[in-house]
Amino acid sequence: MSRANRIVIVGGGIAGLMLATRLGRTLGRAGAARVTLVDSHPTHLWKPMLHTVAAGTCDVAHTQVAYLAHACGNGFTYQAGRMSGLDRARREIVLEEMEGHDGKRLLSERRVPYDALVLALGSQADDACVPGVRDVCHFIDSQPQAEAFNAALHCEALSSAVNDDALRIVIAGGGTTGVALAAELSRSFALAAGYGDPQICERLKLTLVERGPRVLGAFPLDVSASTQAQLEQLGFRVLTDTRIVCADRDGFYRDDGQLIPGDLLVWAAGVKAPDCLRGIGGLTTNEANQIVVRATLQTAQDERIFALGDCASLAAGQGECALPPTAQVATQQAAHLGRHLGAWLEGRAIPPFAYRDPGASLSLSGYNAFGALGRFGFFKGGIVRGRFAQWSHAMLYRRHQHALHGFARATVLMSAEKLGGLRGPRIRLA
Repeated sequence: MSRANRIVIVGGGIAGLMLATRLGRTLGRAGAARVTLVDSHPTHLWKPMLHTVAAGTCDVAHTQVAYLAHACGNGFTYQAGRMSGLDRARREIVLEEMEGHDGKRLLSERRVPYDALVLALGSQADDACVPGVRDVCHFIDSQPQAEAFNAALHCEALSSAVNDDALRIVIAGGGTTGVALAAELSRSFALAAGYGDPQICERLKLTLVERGPRVLGAFPLDVSASTQAQLEQLGFRVLTDTRIVCADRDGFYRDDGQLIPGDLLVWAAGVKAPDCLRGIGGLTTNEANQIVVRATLQTAQDERIFALGDCASLAAGQGECALPPTAQVATQQAAHLGRHLGAWLEGRAIPPFAYRDPGASLSLSGYNAFGALGRFGFFKGGIVRGRFAQWSHAMLYRRHQHALHGFARATVLMSAEKLGGLRGPRIRLA
């Protein structure tokens, strides 16, 4: 394989960073290829953990990964930037101009050449063009968005404490993000009650709104019912079969004209790939902006362009639905491409990707957890809950750490997290 081969990976989420790490260690360190990771944010955070950042129960200092440092230690390079275009004829991606916090230009528009391009830009909530949502709602799709919500939460909580008013939080979307955020907010306020404001939990008025007939529609009915019962036991109002038609600073408006009042509004409904991918470079995309790929994870229009994770659409089999946008799918696709991309650059074919369904899990903070087992093993399709389900959910993150850092370093990082939790407050207080 020629040293000139340039592998460019756009997106430093679960799939992108895992792939860059693996290729950097195997191809980059050997000088067999130049591996470059492109992302607009300087650090990586495991996406299923974003709701804990938003609620203030996670210390990101112990969990985030700095791309620059990680790249230096693992044989690849990192470029800061946000992709805005794709020139397939010249085999280049276009990175838009970047500005600093003060509005000054930091980086001009740039072009990055590639021999193999991997698009792994993840996904975001889909506002479905509902009027007002983009103007007044918080989104929890990235670390900056989660931190922005947490800052707003602190301001509203302070105002609520000083004025002895209710703090009304409304979350639109009863999927895993909305449900997990609701539970984590309850835990955050329960912990905050121990720091001098015992009435804070009573002032929290949280509403979860779901358009469908039940929360967690992708999970078995038993998990859905148990989760809703758990949330209602915590004092939350859960509204199902409720369609939101617009939003303003007073709250969400239902299709029957009624207002669901809120001081903080969160939109966690729907899933789509970033808007910048819609029809980019003439590639085929679906209605959710996802790039349609073949079983080899290559696009039909250009064999040098791959897509994986949440921004890719791949049917599991003939006539079957596309794979869901989950961390498990992204992880397995990154591992598959990591094993075969080097050989492909030497002229060999990439075998079809086959997804092994391990099931799905959900943690309701420290209150409960559920797991729906996958299509293999001794208990196919079974359901687990409680401590074992919480442990299983936590192990997903630990496996991600092991893949990025190796067993020894991941163990040290886990110990640092535990020690950090002992020396400081259990929630973010400022």
